[in-house]
Amino acid sequence: MSYLEPSEFVTKMVDQGESKVYMSTKDTFIRAFMAGALLGLAAIFAITVSVNTGAPLLGAILFPVGFIMLYLMKFDLLTGVFTLVPLALLDKRPGVTVREVLRNWGLVFLGNFAGALVTAFMMSFILTYGYTIDGGAIAEKVGSIGEGRTLGYKAHGLPGWFTIFIRGILCNWMVSMGVVGAIISTSATGKMAAMWMPIMLFFYMGFEHSIVNMFLFPFSMIMGGGFTITDYFLWNEIPTVLGNLIGGFLLVGLPLYFTHVRTSPERILKNRPSARAAAASELETAAGGEPSATLKASL
Repeated sequence: MSYLEPSEFVTKMVDQGESKVYMSTKDTFIRAFMAGALLGLAAIFAITVSVNTGAPLLGAILFPVGFIMLYLMKFDLLTGVFTLVPLALLDKRPGVTVREVLRNWGLVFLGNFAGALVTAFMMSFILTYGYTIDGGAIAEKVGSIGEGRTLGYKAHGLPGWFTIFIRGILCNWMVSMGVVGAIISTSATGKMAAMWMPIMLFFYMGFEHSIVNMFLFPFSMIMGGGFTITDYFLWNEIPTVLGNLIGGFLLVGLPLYFTHVRTSPERILKNRPSARAAAASELETAAGGEPSATLKASL
């Protein structure tokens, strides 16, 4: 069977969250570093496709390639651990505390950022032949994205901040659905298909992904983007991270956990068919045969 039932895959989500807490500092950082580096490469790949073809949809269709690669290699994104790790805390797994959850998030954040930053430097270097020429249309496009998604939000003040926050929520709602979809399937092709659809949706809709932004904005600044580090963190990265946390945990992890692991007792209805059938069976067993017509009527 290539599909897991909800009670099975949500338990696997909790198990994965627990395993990430137990993972060593070295392994956590390296896996996060590689995830950030790969996602940065996927982002510039999608932008290159969009610029060269004039078809943004095609770039969005191809962007999930990077996400699929890093997931199959078991690398970790901050958006994923936002969804999975708190479930181990809710489930009261041994050794999983608030401090350990925050430790995991911090390490993954640093690893993702470092990986994305290295990719940003490498890509900016090769596009400019060691910063000796202009980066061309691709660098110009990334630069415009960087300015639009910092100074553009800043120009709107508090409503702009909440706009990017909500875009972060919507983003990790979709990204985490991709993570869960990959857990549901037990085949490689099934995992790819399940991840592809929501990841494509978030990218094409322009929702805000904190790790993609860890690549785009440093790259834009290296190429001369007209915004500061403070602009980047205050008007992009911080609200995006907070939105990603809400979207992944509250809209995906928590509902699945409370409806498939920590479930409530079923309602007891007087005329429930299954209850009548069970009662009739018990009466038949007790009487050694068919229950009387009166007993049947009472059921």
